[in-house]
Amino acid sequence: MPDILITENIRGAAVDAMSSRFDVVALPELWKDPAELLQRVGDFRALIIRNQTQVTAALLEAAKKLVVVGRAGVGLNNVDVEAATRAGILITSTPDQNAISVAELAIGMMLSMARMIPAADADTKQGNWNRQRFFGTEMYGKTIGILGAGKIGFLTAMRAQAFGMKVLAYDPFISEDSVLLSELSAELVPLEELLERSDVVSCHLPATKQTAGLLNAKCFARMKPTATLINTSRGEVIVEEDLIAALKSGAIAGAALDVRAKEPPKRGALEDLPNLVLTPHVAAFTHEAQDRVTKAICEDVCRVLDGKKAMNAVNRVPAA
Repeated sequence: MPDILITENIRGAAVDAMSSRFDVVALPELWKDPAELLQRVGDFRALIIRNQTQVTAALLEAAKKLVVVGRAGVGLNNVDVEAATRAGILITSTPDQNAISVAELAIGMMLSMARMIPAADADTKQGNWNRQRFFGTEMYGKTIGILGAGKIGFLTAMRAQAFGMKVLAYDPFISEDSVLLSELSAELVPLEELLERSDVVSCHLPATKQTAGLLNAKCFARMKPTATLINTSRGEVIVEEDLIAALKSGAIAGAALDVRAKEPPKRGALEDLPNLVLTPHVAAFTHEAQDRVTKAICEDVCRVLDGKKAMNAVNRVPAA
């Protein structure tokens, strides 16, 4: 009898080790066929996914033998956690394993915009030598505003401090006496104040009802015209039409997005903006981060199937 179904491209030594103990079926393209997945899932005790597989209430209802869903990553937008809890199915994830890689990309995006690296690269490869065109901006002495002071926001702020930047933070779920804020010498401020004072705004918020569309025209109007925006969290946090207008009008100087409201996105006005850097949701895609993520999720799924407590449980279900 099969034990574990993997519906996306998840592989490596940890998967091989898991396969030596359990019957693992890896179908990395199955997420593209929800009907087929619905038919197959009922045979398995565990499901391992990334962010593409839609774990809906209907899917969980069909999964009569399922006891655990392992999400290789952080966000849970594609998982109906409430339905899983009602069904007694444990959800486990990897909350910190890719944090370093995401923070490093955020800093890379900040530097790319400050020194116009993508534009200078493209222009120079065309045979030009336009030194005067690519005057940049130093990060030393500037202020970075961190939206969401969790692990990734914290690591991003730490790296920004190495450039001599002042740190502001907005996070309604932490207090002013937070140890993380103390270690960063960061100032906890309201969202409006952070937007007004920051030279760089780096977004590290989850996609929730409260954060959906949080960064909109009113927010961009509060930002400095020299400020830049980075988003390596969730695309739903930004109203893209408002961002397009802000970038075109010069309300803000630039933006860098690794995530979009709909992925993969259709080509549109964003892709034509010269003051925008785009990457295809690759913040966590480093060899090191994915090794850590895969190892953590495989170990947790194995623990649950062995009747042990998960290390990174998202929900609480009654003991079997």
